[in-house]
Amino acid sequence: MSRAEIPPLPDAVEIYDTTLRDGSQQEGLSLTVDDKLRVAGQLDHLGVAYIEGGWPGANRKDDEFFRRAPAELKLSTATLVAFGSTRRPRSKAEGDETLRHLIRASTSAVCIVAKAWDRHVTDALRTDLDEAVAMASDSVTFLRRTGLRVFFDAEHFFDGYKANPEFSLRVLAAAEEAGAETLVLCDTNGGTLPHEVEEIVSEVRLQTSARLGLHFHNDGGCGVANTLTGVRVGATQVQGCVNGYGERTGNADLCAAIPDLTLKMGVRTIGRERLGRLAPVARHIAELVNVAPNSQQPYVGQSAFATKAGLHTSAIARGRDLYAHAEPEAVGNSSRVMVGELSGRSTIQLKAAELGLDLDDLALTDVLARLKELEYQGYHFEVADGSLELLMRGATGWEQDYFRLESSRVITEHREGVEFVTEATIKVHVGDDRIVATAEGNGPVNALDAALRQAIGSRFPSLAGVHLTDYKVRVLDTAKGTAAVTRVLIDSTDGERTWSTIGVSENIIEASWQALSDSIVYGLLHAENQD
Repeated sequence: MSRAEIPPLPDAVEIYDTTLRDGSQQEGLSLTVDDKLRVAGQLDHLGVAYIEGGWPGANRKDDEFFRRAPAELKLSTATLVAFGSTRRPRSKAEGDETLRHLIRASTSAVCIVAKAWDRHVTDALRTDLDEAVAMASDSVTFLRRTGLRVFFDAEHFFDGYKANPEFSLRVLAAAEEAGAETLVLCDTNGGTLPHEVEEIVSEVRLQTSARLGLHFHNDGGCGVANTLTGVRVGATQVQGCVNGYGERTGNADLCAAIPDLTLKMGVRTIGRERLGRLAPVARHIAELVNVAPNSQQPYVGQSAFATKAGLHTSAIARGRDLYAHAEPEAVGNSSRVMVGELSGRSTIQLKAAELGLDLDDLALTDVLARLKELEYQGYHFEVADGSLELLMRGATGWEQDYFRLESSRVITEHREGVEFVTEATIKVHVGDDRIVATAEGNGPVNALDAALRQAIGSRFPSLAGVHLTDYKVRVLDTAKGTAAVTRVLIDSTDGERTWSTIGVSENIIEASWQALSDSIVYGLLHAENQD
């Protein structure tokens, strides 16, 4: 295709989110009805045009979702869509139960899927190609007669087009003639490459006057690239999932496709005024679906605009855009300087400025030397922002005075009728007072945490708002077996901010105490600064 034949980019595309249907098929992802309603609310807040809520009639959860949605979802930007399939082979659309469920979902728009690959028709549906075309036509006609808007998902379209373009185009033509509003070309197996997308979508665009949509899976790692390519040659609806959720390797990630289209290609998606909501919404939805965010996810990941190497950070001090492809604030993210063994003075200075600390030359030298020594021992401060801040504050002469540990003891015993019970005793000094506290817990870290809170909680009420959210252990030298050095990372939150702390030792209890005490000190420090 020559450059002269490439149509002008559309001014805008519709963002169609299918997290609640296609995204929920991801391994390990299970949504309650309440989860689905909350996710839908976040998607509307982001500003997507369509939210595919599920497949009514397929399961009780989706039926309940569509039943509750009219009263509980107050959508301001998005239209709710119910998903289903065409009528069954050799049946009437009027009596098809799947189509009836779509009508009973009470949405103004529906999306139906039809086979667009001849092999799926003959091998999976076990019917002939003429019947497959009739199934598409009859189903769209029936739904349109009820007043519904119809989006038509041509399943396996790209594989089907490569095998038998005449049949795939017949299916599209039948749906268009029956009144489908948008013909969505689906790469269901996810193996199509961008140059194939450019060629096929361009050819389809010449064969139809209907609006074209795109639905790419990411099995070949090209979900977003294929989406951008399809828009470039004429598609005006983009389907995908927040955070790239979906079965196998997921769907095209809307968190990358949206800013790529808007910031890089100048195509309106959710509106620039809403683009700053992208990272917060992506992280909020990750919490709702209980899937850990990918820190390296483009645009919205915690590390998306983070810099570690001293050479890079030296340049960033002179111009932040020298090592950033976009403004992080544009998508609701922020730049971050990571400090590690590759760090130079410029890195430390930038990180100190980020924290509001004033480090003189002596303090900078001290931090840099201490940092490199600790990382040699196994510490990893780029993933332990809380411990790093405490280390840097210490170089200014600051010392935490919330508590001073005298001693701690952890006992784990196997009692009759109970598998294991862990008990921790802590002796600490708070000011002039010596306090001894004992508590039981679900393991040594939980017991130490409970004992420390019992000892100092009454002195520091804000501690009640600090919670540990994750605990990770890594063995650093597996060749030494149980005598190996272990690294412990603890994630914590106070409901407003999150932070990570670290401990390293041959004794896992000692490493855990280092990370735990840093977590508590960091939480108390920032609670104090907010007062």
